[in-house]
Amino acid sequence: QVQLVESGGGLVQAGGSLRLSCVASGLMFRLSTMGWYRQAPGKQRELVAIIDSSGNTNTTDSAKGRFTISRDNSKNTVYLQMNSLKPEDTAVYYCSPNGRSWGQGTQVTVSS
Repeated sequence: QVQLVESGGGLVQAGGSLRLSCVASGLMFRLSTMGWYRQAPGKQRELVAIIDSSGNTNTTDSAKGRFTISRDNSKNTVYLQMNSLKPEDTAVYYCSPNGRSWGQGTQVTVSS
């Protein structure tokens, strides 16, 4: 059973930074593509960034140039470094290996 534990969220002013972490278990982490998703109030959950088992990454246009996804296979952990945060980045952030397994998420709130 896949278990995902996200952390690192919080309240930050616009222009600030946060680093999210997600520890995964119950899967072959080093072979898994991992994604960061977010869900803002009243909106559908959306993919933000993805990293494959080789370390290749991709980010959506809204995050490009500001967010960086990375992984540490020795710790079964995927990270999301978020810089230049905007109020519209406010959401609950989740990681997932498949877009179907979810943890509790971590709240990110960006004040203007």
